[in-house]
Amino acid sequence: MLRIFSGLYKGRKLRSVKHPDVRPTTARVKLAFFDAMQAEVRQAVFLDGFAGVGNIGIEALSRGARYVVFIEELRECVKALRHNLEKIGVPPDCYRIINGDYNRSVIQLAKDGFQFDLVFLDPPYGLLEYADPVKVAAKRGLLAPGGRVILERPALIDFTSRWLERVHSQKVGNRRLDYYARAALSEDGSSPSEDGSRPDSSKMD
Repeated sequence: MLRIFSGLYKGRKLRSVKHPDVRPTTARVKLAFFDAMQAEVRQAVFLDGFAGVGNIGIEALSRGARYVVFIEELRECVKALRHNLEKIGVPPDCYRIINGDYNRSVIQLAKDGFQFDLVFLDPPYGLLEYADPVKVAAKRGLLAPGGRVILERPALIDFTSRWLERVHSQKVGNRRLDYYARAALSEDGSSPSEDGSRPDSSKMD
């Protein structure tokens, strides 16, 4: 049973769904993330990028996040997510739900002017074999100054995004939480791209 561990909605249970593509973040990994980022979560604008039924994003709201955007493609999960938010009593002006593809949704959020302090990504693990979910967030300028992207992955999968700098990696059982941020600026005010060159940020789409 999924539940909220701390904060305003502590102890509240979350409805889950039985589906082969649904794999909620475990309690151990969830607690490790929020223990590490508890100060950053407060008042954060937070993106739950593969939200499922809201296990991470609702915990963030409970712990003081100012606003959460949930992106989830599976309709069954979106239905359960709405139920969880409404049953718990989260004010509707504290969140937004997008039922759609992650990449397209991020592109639209960027067009709408959104920037996030924290972006949590728990993608289908098979996706990491052929795609980089960190890339679209980096390219579209989705991170606010000082923002972080946190990627959950199996510890046995060797994956590193080249679009942001991995500043920390935390092993939790058979999982890893990778913490990404924009690379520190050099003396000329630029940051290295994935091939080591100095990109013109104004030309990045």
